[in-house]
Amino acid sequence: MTYTVNCSILLTELPLLERPAAAKAAGFDAVEFWWPFATSVPADAEVTAFEHAITDAGVQLTGLNFNAGDMPGGDRGLVSWPARSAEFRDNIDVVAGIGGRLGCTGFNALYGNRQDGTAPEAQDEAALENLRAAAAGVAGIGGTVLLEPVSGTPAYPLKTARDALDVIARAGAANIKLLADFYHLAVNGDDVAAVIENHAKDFGHIQIADNPGRGAPGTGGLPLGEWITRSRELGYTGPIGLEYKAAAAEAFTWAIREPAASN
Repeated sequence: MTYTVNCSILLTELPLLERPAAAKAAGFDAVEFWWPFATSVPADAEVTAFEHAITDAGVQLTGLNFNAGDMPGGDRGLVSWPARSAEFRDNIDVVAGIGGRLGCTGFNALYGNRQDGTAPEAQDEAALENLRAAAAGVAGIGGTVLLEPVSGTPAYPLKTARDALDVIARAGAANIKLLADFYHLAVNGDDVAAVIENHAKDFGHIQIADNPGRGAPGTGGLPLGEWITRSRELGYTGPIGLEYKAAAAEAFTWAIREPAASN
């Protein structure tokens, strides 16, 4: 399992529940998703349909986001949003339930934007409490909470690896780790090579896209292959999340894979 396909940003020409099978047909055996429901606590039937889409496709779910709010509308997480902390807490059991049933252990908790009218310090305190609750909630299934620096959203306060690592240190839970998205780090001006040298062995997950454009590897100028290789040399053993924008027809032409067996 070298790569895991993010089916929330790729294969979007298809209905969401058809994307795991499409990833399998393209030669991949693992997928990851942003939160695939409209609410923090979806109906049981919705959850069951999502889980069946994964298992029926014969792929492994390697990553799932906690509910991050209205992503198309600009939300980037509930972790540091005090007014929605109860909603985030309710989401934890749902996420852990899906993870436990599907054998998924990586859970991305997007930190959230700064909210007008709420002091940053109050948001940060809420975030620490929510991260600790999330870490405790997934610990029973061997889960890891992932914290990600994000680009393109000025109100999102975690821009660099150090920003996220400082929050992780304050939270103090062993199963909260850095999600190193090489695209976001590079766009935000972080020294990605230095981050790898200092922290690769402790990465909770890696995601990739090229820059400019957040396209497939090889469409821009980032040395993604070298960064992945060095991360592996320094101890990262997990899959590489493919989280870039590309039309389905050419989304995976850069990758060398074994084609999925025909049924």
